[in-house]
Amino acid sequence: MKDYQLAWRNLWRNRRRTLITAASVFFAVFFALVMRSFQLGTYEKMYRDVIESYTGYLQLQHTDYIDESSLDNGFVIDPEIISRIEGDPNVTAVIPKLESFALAASGSRTQGVMVIGMDPEDEMKGLNIINRLVRYRLTPKAVEALKAESLPGRTAKLLDVFVNESFTDEASLISILGIGRTDTSDVLPLFRKHAAFENGYLTSADSGYAVIGNGLSEYLHAGVGDTLVLMGQGYHGTTAAGLYIIKGIVRMPQPEIDNRFVYLTLDDARYLYAAPGMATSAIISVRDTEDDDLVMTRNRLGQITGDGLAIRTWKEMNALLLNQMEADNKSGAIMIGILYLVIAFGVFGTVLMMMAERRREFGMLVSIGMQKGKLAKVISMEMFLVGFLGVAAGVAGSLPIVFLGYARPLRFTGEMAKMYEDYGFDPVMPMLLPDTYYLWQVVIVLLILLIAITFSVRKIFKMNVINAVRA
Repeated sequence: MKDYQLAWRNLWRNRRRTLITAASVFFAVFFALVMRSFQLGTYEKMYRDVIESYTGYLQLQHTDYIDESSLDNGFVIDPEIISRIEGDPNVTAVIPKLESFALAASGSRTQGVMVIGMDPEDEMKGLNIINRLVRYRLTPKAVEALKAESLPGRTAKLLDVFVNESFTDEASLISILGIGRTDTSDVLPLFRKHAAFENGYLTSADSGYAVIGNGLSEYLHAGVGDTLVLMGQGYHGTTAAGLYIIKGIVRMPQPEIDNRFVYLTLDDARYLYAAPGMATSAIISVRDTEDDDLVMTRNRLGQITGDGLAIRTWKEMNALLLNQMEADNKSGAIMIGILYLVIAFGVFGTVLMMMAERRREFGMLVSIGMQKGKLAKVISMEMFLVGFLGVAAGVAGSLPIVFLGYARPLRFTGEMAKMYEDYGFDPVMPMLLPDTYYLWQVVIVLLILLIAITFSVRKIFKMNVINAVRA
């Protein structure tokens, strides 16, 4: 009989011990993968929200703009430099942006806002704000009308939970309200009838129109067709004031942006702030977004921009967010480390129990001629097989949850949602699809098993055969 066959049979001589050891490994892998997937998925969403809705991956800025983000640190757009940047193999578009602050008012309510001016047609090549237009809104009136219709039980219950919620597409509506695939053909027409939201978007020819964030719209009680008053300080201290008709409402992924977002055409923003031909930055849309590709692209473009201008990566522009996420990542790693420490003690406890229970068996095998090296090899194979069973079960058990958490992210409501929004984050916790973090969790568990195997082998080679037989 081959060694691995002997090891496999030995495992099932004591099923309880084998299952306890495999279960300890299973729970370690399972919980570590699920926790890590939640953590990394949340980070990725936060980074993606900031990049895709505000900063982009690369920006052209005045060298002083990163330290003091004001109009006075803007720059005049040079078509020749823009053309040379667009000639880079990794660049797809350059989108000039004028950004400043103002006081917005509608009726008796006011709010400090972030005014962004971009050409609507160029903007679609970068941030693609048009895809964030509100398509459905569950107003109390819409909820009452929908409840009167024949809806699936789960969807009807969730209407009260997500009252006043806005949706940018039918996919998020289906996911958040738990509409099953078999029900979409019957349910979606009801939402189109009662909850569809009339909305519009800017064109390059528009003047005197604005698109605002959904959170700002709710706070100001301002809807499509209402007038928005903007007052602030323009270039070199000039007065900035203007009236704009709200043409559309968008739902930005970050509450901090959504609650303060006002979007004008680039020409309107320049006129408002008395900054003709200027921009505070230019978003550089790129094909390859990996960190190494971004750094190489930045270095190439840095040779083009000349004095007074700089190319910034999204990490440089979001250093505070990265530091916060790094601190949270460290705390998450500590929690997973504690989990593995507890499991390691469990594995070692099981190994000690096995060595004590089978001490006489080992002594008898060696006394009738089995070499200690062969015995150590069989025991090592036993422990490896137990560990492999636990790791395989942990990975297999976590995959359905991870894929489900990615397709239907966990969405908080009530006080928990308010807490997330107070910190400036969308109250959604998605999961990250399997990546290298899966491999690392498996490697860590195998290292724990390797240490346990080393301990067992050492005990076997130091075993006193006579004392073991008498045990």
